[in-house]
Amino acid sequence: MGGVTVRDVDAQKFINAYADFLKRQGKLQIPGWVDTVKTSHSNELPPQSQDWFYVRAAAVARHVYLRKSVGVGRLAKVHGSTKNRGSKPMHHCDASRSVDRKVLQALEKIGIVEKIEDDEEGGSGKGGRRITQAGQRDLDRIALTAVEEDGDDEDDE
Repeated sequence: MGGVTVRDVDAQKFINAYADFLKRQGKLQIPGWVDTVKTSHSNELPPQSQDWFYVRAAAVARHVYLRKSVGVGRLAKVHGSTKNRGSKPMHHCDASRSVDRKVLQALEKIGIVEKIEDDEEGGSGKGGRRITQAGQRDLDRIALTAVEEDGDDEDDE
């Protein structure tokens, strides 16, 4: 089954598969504050899962893969949520830019994403990050394994 890309796989299945891959690989550099930090101003508690940084890294890698260029501000808006303000109406609140910045830096160090310079050809002209050739190859390989695992699960039923 060739020619499977990230676009062909259900987002949740791909993100879980890629997060497991990043955890098994052990190359992703994780900051020391991941067990205490809140991921957004709108959250009351930090994430309860121990592996939330891997899941966020997988989601960011998928997001960068699907778009030409992505910056930290855009990721903060995407990962944001509504803030519960009691009896007042809810409002959207962006996620922590620091968390998304550290995820992008960790993905840069393992060669999944790269920075786009402002004057570079093919970019949007604003900077940001884009997927590398090696990163695209890795994500497509994980997408293929996720599809194969999904096919095996359907055969078992």
